[in-house]
Amino acid sequence: MSWKLVTDDWRLKLLAVGLAVLMLGAVAFSQNPPTAGTLTVGLTYTNLPSNLVLLPPVPNKINVTYTGLSGPISQVTIYNLSAKVDASHATPGAAVKLNVIAASTVNGITVQTPAPIVVAIDTLTSKEVPVEVKASAGPGWSITNTVAICPGSSKPNPCAVHFTGPASWMTNLHAYATFPHTVAANTDSYPNQSVQLQNNNGYFDLTTCSKVTPACSLDVSAVTIHVDAVAGSTSSTVALLDAAPSRPPANGYRVTAITITPNTVIISGDPVALGKVRSIVLPAVDLSGRTSDATFSVAIPYPDGISGTVANATVRYSISANPNASPTPSP
Repeated sequence: MSWKLVTDDWRLKLLAVGLAVLMLGAVAFSQNPPTAGTLTVGLTYTNLPSNLVLLPPVPNKINVTYTGLSGPISQVTIYNLSAKVDASHATPGAAVKLNVIAASTVNGITVQTPAPIVVAIDTLTSKEVPVEVKASAGPGWSITNTVAICPGSSKPNPCAVHFTGPASWMTNLHAYATFPHTVAANTDSYPNQSVQLQNNNGYFDLTTCSKVTPACSLDVSAVTIHVDAVAGSTSSTVALLDAAPSRPPANGYRVTAITITPNTVIISGDPVALGKVRSIVLPAVDLSGRTSDATFSVAIPYPDGISGTVANATVRYSISANPNASPTPSP
């Protein structure tokens, strides 16, 4: 072949080669066009300082958008697409922004950086809390002593558990274990009773703990409850007494009789508390300006831990002129 045949009209020949390459690329591109996709993937947290905890709700999923040619795009799944949060620079706060890093193991895929997430972060701390016992006595019984015993311990002192979690959850933190039935024996014990926690926000348990990152923990989840009780009366009848009026009747008038309906009530409650109640004094009333009989309905002030069969009592004051004084009725 003559070299001249190659070099003659080389510009046209180069243009033809270029057009052929472009045509080949266009055909290949039409069969494998660029495209995009979005998948919801699990969100993981890395490098969170050991003294910090993420408060619920903690985002555990995020939408990740990726681009590439249709061939690689078709290979992308939630198993080769990932998203993680680098929390190494996190600090406590109610609304902390953390950056998300997304990636794919599929060649030819470009992953867009998701928007930062906003989380609440608290300090991680521990607190020792004694376990209180909640128990109720059956009819005719009064509880004299309760104690919670930790597993493997024979000490008579109450069990104390150690709770590790957000510092904000420690305010007014209490631990409780509840006796499973009413007490009707001099002594009774029940093992494996769950420990429940309560703070300013109410009761919570280890299910709630799983919603923080890292999960909070309780070193003792169940205790043995020991209860001592004595038999005794759980009800008695006591008299209702009137109190001296907070203000007397009008000048020249006096109270000549007082009628209380009912004059006795049946009270019930803990036998020890019942033994201290002999009568109940009703609230004082104001008789100022009164020149004739007056009737009042007053609430019966039952002592703490005591209940009664009647909520209110009616007190009737008989008022008449004092013969030893000149009546001067108030206007």
